[in-house]
Amino acid sequence: MEQAKPTLLSEIGEFGLIDRLTANRKMVQSSSLMGVGDDAAVIDAGDHCILVTTDLLVEGIHFNLIYTPLKHLGYKAVAVNLSDIYAMNAEPRQITVSIAVSGKFSLEALEELYSGIYMACDKYKVDLIGGDTSSSVTGLTISITALGTAKRDEIVYRNGAQTNDLICVSGDLGAAYIGLQLLEREKELFEKDHSLQPDLDGNDYIIGRQLKPEPRADIIQLLKDNGIKPTSMIDISDGLSSEILHICKNSDKGCRIYQEKIPIDASTAMMAAEFNIEPLICALHGGEDYELLFTVPLESFEKLRNMKEIHIIGKVVDKEDNALMLTAEGNSIQLRAQGWDGLLERE
Repeated sequence: MEQAKPTLLSEIGEFGLIDRLTANRKMVQSSSLMGVGDDAAVIDAGDHCILVTTDLLVEGIHFNLIYTPLKHLGYKAVAVNLSDIYAMNAEPRQITVSIAVSGKFSLEALEELYSGIYMACDKYKVDLIGGDTSSSVTGLTISITALGTAKRDEIVYRNGAQTNDLICVSGDLGAAYIGLQLLEREKELFEKDHSLQPDLDGNDYIIGRQLKPEPRADIIQLLKDNGIKPTSMIDISDGLSSEILHICKNSDKGCRIYQEKIPIDASTAMMAAEFNIEPLICALHGGEDYELLFTVPLESFEKLRNMKEIHIIGKVVDKEDNALMLTAEGNSIQLRAQGWDGLLERE
């Protein structure tokens, strides 16, 4: 009999793989309130809930040590996990750190990595409580698990968006992606001619957004201070288009976002022009900004309109109205998930 052709992982992508591996698995513990499918898992712990999230960073896939200082890498590894906890409207408390490391790394190099990890722990007041170490034949792999807490009624999931809710985003988008393009360009030039020094002057903002992102704990506190609880929320790790489609899918809704409302920093736009890239593409599909995308009831408009770090970019609509972006010219474009996918084949 003819055997079925194996399915390549690159054909279904990261989220398709997760769906295939977990779709039919039912939870049996009553304390497991949320499993796969949100920024963090949620466990009932009595008078509060524990949130758990984990991320894997692999050398050559998620980072390149030619232009990524180990201290920055350690900091970023923690920050991206804490971002998932904040995206559930919770407070991070502890982390565990596991690493697999090859013989090319010295003790001093790993101490530099951990100095960045501890810097992030100190800034966000979390404890490193354990982990694991192993040898590796392929460089450096970092796995961090973050734990947080929140009262059950304070947690915000991806599935709570309601028709006519406002769609909001914090900060600005696209900077991390265009910062990566700049670093990659300078790396390629250096590899061709080691006498060349990287030309990074004046680009501190976009480079910083790539190498040392900050989870938006300040936005969570700002919303709480103003009595606003989002109806849904997610952090922007894979690009605005991918994340807003997650909210739409989980909430069984559609959306309308407006091109001219999407916040893009001037330095991002300038560097995008140098690369002949449309800045909007960076914002929609670039990823790694770690800003917060969230929905709030329409009655929160007056509170939100004067918050400089929060931008209203659209509204939630019925599912039948699809997920669309309206351009400055009045055209409607179907949103597609074209952001980062960890399982796409790479050179």
